Amino acid sequence: MSSTTTTLTPAPAGSAGPVPAKAPGAGEGRIGPRANLRHIGALARRNLLQIKKDPESMFDVLLMPVIFILLFVYVFGGSIGASLGGSRQDYLNYLVPGLLAMMGMNISMAVGTGVNDDFRKGVMDRFRTMPIARSSVLIAKIVVELGRLMVATAILLAMGFLLGMELKGSVLGLLGAVALAAVFGAAIMWIFILLGLAMPTAQAVQGTAMIVLMPLQFGSSIFAPTQTMPGWLQTFTDYNPLSNLADAVRGLMMGGPVAGSVWATLAWATGITVVMAPLAVAKFRKKT
Repeated sequence: MSSTTTTLTPAPAGSAGPVPAKAPGAGEGRIGPRANLRHIGALARRNLLQIKKDPESMFDVLLMPVIFILLFVYVFGGSIGASLGGSRQDYLNYLVPGLLAMMGMNISMAVGTGVNDDFRKGVMDRFRTMPIARSSVLIAKIVVELGRLMVATAILLAMGFLLGMELKGSVLGLLGAVALAAVFGAAIMWIFILLGLAMPTAQAVQGTAMIVLMPLQFGSSIFAPTQTMPGWLQTFTDYNPLSNLADAVRGLMMGGPVAGSVWATLAWATGITVVMAPLAVAKFRKKT
């Protein structure tokens, strides 16, 4: 037979006697959407202030687009451009949409290492004691990383136009390409958050992320057409979500059929989010 202990608190003035104190967590109920948005905003602001205190953390966003576009255009542009039936300029038009598709995955790695580092410092333990939705902590991370992704995208497109890239599609197509890359990037971030929660150190997160990133990026249509690849590799690229994203972004920016690639990319993004987001939130609740 169990017993329940009730803690009495002094009665307010004019009341008949002492009243029972609320048990911890009692009366909190579910957190509503408006409160959840406020929590996400406050946590996102906290993450932005971290960047302000550590501006070096933006070096990857500022330099990576410049390094990638210069490296691939001027090292491989001549030969791959010729294989495309044109010149280095044709390869630039082919490459920039592919890099736009790739940028989300590279930026996403930072959210995994950031979550892991916050746990190591004890920050996440503090958050879990607060009356906030557990998902809001992780969503705030994604919101800030999407902001960093937009900065990297702007720099990439600026470099592309500076080097002579031609936008053969419409401005709306360009905006659609950026939005599609952001949607897929947000989905991928849930994978890296789960890695950050599962791995013991930030170095382990980075190492595992690179093992995942390299085959997906180079075994796709991001850097070169897939027609000259071996048959087994072409099969891999056909099912590689980055190929679908790169083809969709390329079609939106440069013209061409996009419907199949866009729907395939949205299906991948939805599937990844539906599977990985609940797993990441559950792992966040249980991690010590």
